[in-house]
Amino acid sequence: MYKNIKNSKSIFWILLLLLLISIAIMRYLDSFLITLSSPNGIVSFELAKESNVSAEIINSWTETAKAAAGLSLGFDFLFLLIYASFISLLIIRINESFFYNENFKIIEKVMVTLPFLAAFFDIIENVALIKLLLGDIQNKWSLIASYSAMIKFGLLFILIVYILLGSVILIVKKLKK
Repeated sequence: MYKNIKNSKSIFWILLLLLLISIAIMRYLDSFLITLSSPNGIVSFELAKESNVSAEIINSWTETAKAAAGLSLGFDFLFLLIYASFISLLIIRINESFFYNENFKIIEKVMVTLPFLAAFFDIIENVALIKLLLGDIQNKWSLIASYSAMIKFGLLFILIVYILLGSVILIVKKLKK
């Protein structure tokens, strides 16, 4: 099913490099967003469930920080494509290495799709956060951002556990050889 992607190590390494560069950019932008009201930077803003908390976070930011938040949210649209593609390709490679059999196809399809579902919720979250950042301080935007972020983080947690378990299994299998 994924034969062309599975055999392409160069795509994997390019996505890994893009992911690492993107993480560095996102961390740099996030460094402007850490305040008493947002101790976890953009994540504090993402998880604020109430409009008054969102407003407090925005008001705690300097103009430079607000610009960094806008750049971060804009850049996140590219970042989500990179992380979703990388995670999916990593899952394909893990499955190819030691899991793959005919009975496993449905699980593979689900796991390869989940990063893009997480990215979809990331898009919804970003739109709501942009609305808040632009001054539309309504509780619905805080709730949409917060619940979308929680779903996104939940899906990413499941994927990370899957990748870690797969990696442990791969290491054990290699040690047995």
